Amino acid sequence: MAEPIKVLLVDDHAMVRRGLGAFLSIYPDLQMVGEAESGAEALDQCARLQPDVVLMDLMMPEMDGATATAELRRRFPQLKVIALTSFREDDLVQRVIQAGAIGYLLKNVSGADLAQAIRAAHAGRPTLAPEATQALINAATKPAAPGHDLTARERDVLALMVKGLNNTEIAERLIVSQSTIKGHVSNVLAKLGVASRTEAVALAVEHKLVA
Repeated sequence: MAEPIKVLLVDDHAMVRRGLGAFLSIYPDLQMVGEAESGAEALDQCARLQPDVVLMDLMMPEMDGATATAELRRRFPQLKVIALTSFREDDLVQRVIQAGAIGYLLKNVSGADLAQAIRAAHAGRPTLAPEATQALINAATKPAAPGHDLTARERDVLALMVKGLNNTEIAERLIVSQSTIKGHVSNVLAKLGVASRTEAVALAVEHKLVA
């Protein structure tokens, strides 16, 4: 018989950990080897217990679940992390998946579905709640934010435009020729999709494109 899959629970609520532990105890192929109430404690426990799969809460004090997931994956590349949370926000889904989580489930998941997700994660297969899948689709299809393709120098020029400097003054400030600045300004207007400096400045302020 194969060794049971070793699972670590990470959640700052003791009642949640207790409930998850009760879920896992039903399945002989799953073994709860430990629990942690914070991301920092999860790092220590993983080093000590060497679990196969971590069930990771996302909203915890000090070190949140996405940060803990990224650090766990850096230290223990073979470790599989499943985000288990009450929150459905698109940015949370994106952050923890980008951090290296292989699954994203809501805490109202059934015991059978959770067990299956743990087995899938251990085998390297992702499991995403429908809400998480939709969040990733939203992110993939969302139009790019204005100014996403500005270079660092173009952002410098835009910041000085926002301060009201003209091309001559910007050239003096950045110690380059006026023709260089004229080219940068043209690029900024084109990338922002505007026709004038005034529109560029208004868009920069509205979307906080410069500090």
